[in-house]
Amino acid sequence: MHALPASLAALVTDFVRRHARAYVPAAAMLACIALLTVWIPHHVGAMVDGLVAQRLYGAALWRELAWLLAAGVGIYGLRVAWRLRLYGAAYRMGVELREQLYQRLAAQGPRFFQQRRTGDVMALATNDVDAVELAAGEAVLAGFDGTLTLILVVATMVLAVDGRLAAVALLPFPAMALAFWWISRHVHDASRNALERFGHLNDQVQETLTGVRTLRALGLEARSSARFAELAQAAADASLDAQRWEARYEPAVGLTLSAAMVLSLGLGGWLVWHGELSVGQLTSFGLYLGQLIWPMFAAGWVLSLWERGRAAWGRLHAVLAEPLAIDDDGRIAPVTAGALRVDGLRFSYPGATAPALDGVSWTLPAGQTLGLVGPTGAGKSTLLRLLLRQWAPQAGAITWGGVALTDYTLEALRAGIAWVPQEPILFSASVAENIALARPEASRAEIEHAARLAAVHEDITRLPQGYDTPVGERGVTLSGGQRQRVAIARALLADAPLLLLDDALSAVDAQTEHDILQHLREQRRGRTVLIVSHRLSAVMDADAIAVLRHGHLSEWGTHAELLARGTAASWYAQQWRIQQLEASLHDD
Repeated sequence: MHALPASLAALVTDFVRRHARAYVPAAAMLACIALLTVWIPHHVGAMVDGLVAQRLYGAALWRELAWLLAAGVGIYGLRVAWRLRLYGAAYRMGVELREQLYQRLAAQGPRFFQQRRTGDVMALATNDVDAVELAAGEAVLAGFDGTLTLILVVATMVLAVDGRLAAVALLPFPAMALAFWWISRHVHDASRNALERFGHLNDQVQETLTGVRTLRALGLEARSSARFAELAQAAADASLDAQRWEARYEPAVGLTLSAAMVLSLGLGGWLVWHGELSVGQLTSFGLYLGQLIWPMFAAGWVLSLWERGRAAWGRLHAVLAEPLAIDDDGRIAPVTAGALRVDGLRFSYPGATAPALDGVSWTLPAGQTLGLVGPTGAGKSTLLRLLLRQWAPQAGAITWGGVALTDYTLEALRAGIAWVPQEPILFSASVAENIALARPEASRAEIEHAARLAAVHEDITRLPQGYDTPVGERGVTLSGGQRQRVAIARALLADAPLLLLDDALSAVDAQTEHDILQHLREQRRGRTVLIVSHRLSAVMDADAIAVLRHGHLSEWGTHAELLARGTAASWYAQQWRIQQLEASLHDD
């Protein structure tokens, strides 16, 4: 990823340097426009003097008018050309920023997303990137165009018309510069507030749409609507406040140019009266003064776009420069499948008073299945997240195939692991596309085979379009059990050497659970499997079972060994008897 400058000015400078092939021709076209713009008043002044002196008439007059028309057409053509040339480059900045933002978000760990709200992150990729894009595109070229036009016009007023008249006309401009400085400070603060308010509004919309079923079930539609209206009004008020401050540029320009016009007409009339200035020169000067309208308005517009861009870049840079929760310093790829070893593992979540895992050690030979059980909050899912390197342990180490997990690249490590989380995520695509997510090139036969292993094939065939049925956002059209089994099919199709099932069978019935586990045993083909489950029946056939309690490994052994102990301190044996009793009561 390209290095990120801390300031917007450095970012834009670097971007312009890297895309000089677009900016240099656009700047050259603007320079030609500025020269033609300055030439027109001079030519009009000469024509006026010629008409007053009765030297210009007939074909000569038409010829001079034709030159003016040609200059106007040339300015129009050049303006169209520079915009076409520039905007392609400016839009490229938006593409680059969105790519960098996406790559950074994809590399961040859970801690980052616990601190950042989804709606605000989405706003960064839309409004904030657009604001930076405008600063790099229109603001830069408008600033160049306005500055060049200002220099040429003022230089022509001083050198080609009358220096005294130019000095008097420019007297109000320092006051305008001071007003611009004061307004731009407020525009920056107001723009940042408007962007943040829009992010809060995005948060509300995202959360409401995600939890719309819960809101309806609890009858909270009115409260949610009122909250949305409140945030929408706050966002509108913040945007209006920013627009109010931006609107102050125009009166400042108008007052300044009005004062300059009054002063120049007063002095100019006096100079014409005393024969020190011709009528044509005064006409040219008035036209030149009118041409200062664009540079002044451009200054206000550029400052407005720039301050919006600065505010947006401050928000974007904070996210793009956020250190990664997990360092990707590994060099080994692909993974070497082998024994999975956990040695003295200790981990605490940020702000937690007690460790989630403390001194956990075990070894699982390659190709075997380990069941992870224990009461809620014992650290089972935490252990899987450490295996996935979503978090880094404070002490201890994990090795796979004799290689520390930190020595593998994150891409290689996660490609070697198929993970089914507690709450499976499906995407707005067809069932087949969701199953083939890790292997887009998989054939339909392979997809259906994975679905049969996950005991979901029959459910899929009953859908309106079978495997081509869209599942909706987050799989909303499927039941909880169907979503879990589709996620399991996806993991099985990936055919990774390590399969992690994090309570992935909680939403299926006992018979379906038995079928899926039987298929796993039959189709394992050397794959190492870790199964987290609250139902001990899901792990009873595992090669080894680890019981976690309060972050410690309290028991280890096979199902038969753990039951044989049967002591009062054996959580596994007690829990097995309780679950068997519940199952018998249910059958009755």
